[in-house]
Amino acid sequence: MKLRHILPAITLAVSATALGAAPNNKKEVARNLDIFTSIYKTLNTMYVDSLDANKSITTAINAMLDQIDPYTEYIPEEMQEQFMTITTGEFGGIGAYIGQNKDKETYVTEPQEGTPSFKAGLKAGDVFLTIDGDSVRTLGSDKVRDRLRGQAGTPLRVTVRRPTANGDSVLDIDITRAKIDVATLPYYGVVRDTVGYIQLTTFNEKSYPEVKKAVTELIADPRVKGLVLDLRGNGGGLLESAVNIVSLFVPKGTEVLRTRGRAVTNEKTYRTTNAPIATDIPLAVLIDDGSASSAEIVTGALQDLDRAVIIGERSYGKGLVQSTFPLPYNGMIKVTTQRYYIPSGRLIQAIDYSHRNPDGSVARTPDSLTNVFHTRAGREVRDGGGITPDIKIEYPELSRLTYNIVSGNHHFDFATRYAATHPTIESPETFVLTDELYDEFKNSINPDDIEYDKVCETIIDQLEKAAKREGYLDENVEQQIAQLRESLHHNLAHDLDTQRAAISDFLVPELLRRYYANRGAIAYTVRFDPAIARSAQLFGNPDEYTTILAAPKK
Repeated sequence: MKLRHILPAITLAVSATALGAAPNNKKEVARNLDIFTSIYKTLNTMYVDSLDANKSITTAINAMLDQIDPYTEYIPEEMQEQFMTITTGEFGGIGAYIGQNKDKETYVTEPQEGTPSFKAGLKAGDVFLTIDGDSVRTLGSDKVRDRLRGQAGTPLRVTVRRPTANGDSVLDIDITRAKIDVATLPYYGVVRDTVGYIQLTTFNEKSYPEVKKAVTELIADPRVKGLVLDLRGNGGGLLESAVNIVSLFVPKGTEVLRTRGRAVTNEKTYRTTNAPIATDIPLAVLIDDGSASSAEIVTGALQDLDRAVIIGERSYGKGLVQSTFPLPYNGMIKVTTQRYYIPSGRLIQAIDYSHRNPDGSVARTPDSLTNVFHTRAGREVRDGGGITPDIKIEYPELSRLTYNIVSGNHHFDFATRYAATHPTIESPETFVLTDELYDEFKNSINPDDIEYDKVCETIIDQLEKAAKREGYLDENVEQQIAQLRESLHHNLAHDLDTQRAAISDFLVPELLRRYYANRGAIAYTVRFDPAIARSAQLFGNPDEYTTILAAPKK
């Protein structure tokens, strides 16, 4: 949340606490703080081993906060830089995404285009060995990230191990840190001939101007019949950024949401304050179960105002707002201070953390207990449980093999080796995964490195045990089970062929990312995206678009 939003929120939250706290509660707080302090002093004095004060107290704080909700959290001084990076969208560093392999080594997953890492020649797959002469081989990705970040303009030297056509090589690379902007808009452009497509990954201070620029360019293109705002996987961010993005598509002064805290005086209404630039062009918003918080504010508001058709899967369901407050010794706490209600008046929070099960667990609000609200045109929508799309897209579930291919980075490693031996590849707009290339990928996999649940074999084992237990396992049944086991026996080569389409969805973008950066990977995926295809179909049928957003017929 922006600092200018936090200051008034502090005053409101303090007032709410004063109004809501009874005298007895104050006594209970003081009493329990005394008990906690005494316990820690006794442990620190009498326990057989010495205690790590920072670790012990932080553990106690986090255990207390875990009983509230997942969004209320303590942010010590050493973590504030990371928190501010999310808020402002910028930091000092080299501009490379990193990961950790099974050997605990930190490697480059992607150098961001145009950043110091990209210009210096770091490549995906490079494994960090040293930074400024210090070994970081098994330091862990978090600590390596901290070593790579620093003040813009400062130099560093990294030593990396790189897979090449002739085996691994060790390289020293000099890099000068710079101010890195977190990419909020990795791709926008005209896709499927008529769709103005915008992919937004987060909501920070840069999101609104970047989306506004994209919308302005796309609506000026005579080919564009409608806009698609892709918020899939967007976990949210700044509330004000969400309000500003909604303002691009609705009249100035339109209510987007209301927030309410513990006290009645804590309510605040957010309206659009910017002049719109695209109030008439057809609009679709793509969501999935990873769309949350500010992404749901944008989606829910545009749905409630009948301004956009929502396509995809039900969203996550986060209807809570957090504010940050300073703590002693340069710490900070992020606290859930309010719930938000979108224009129809509904709260889309899926989980009520104030009402837990006896074992402490929480569950989503069942659909049977949700309430009906109405959009501006009178369409029925429901609260509790995220945003339900107007058009649902069913995505196939990943098989265990595909999951293990991806989680084991087999597609990533193949793309790294392939790029080391092939200087060029077809463009994202025309690339086709040939049988020869897929066979090369299949042959690169060592069967001993692939472990995945063999579901059919497990079920047959259970069937055989049940038949024996129930007294049905005679010679005839044993033969039938043996035949079934033979028919359903897992074969890696066979499974790789049957799962080719699902695996290709991860393999091909990773390959293209080596040659055309992340933009190239996205340019390929939008060619086959069913949600974008459905959007194009919708924009080509104005009657269907109008009917979906129209008042229901009585």
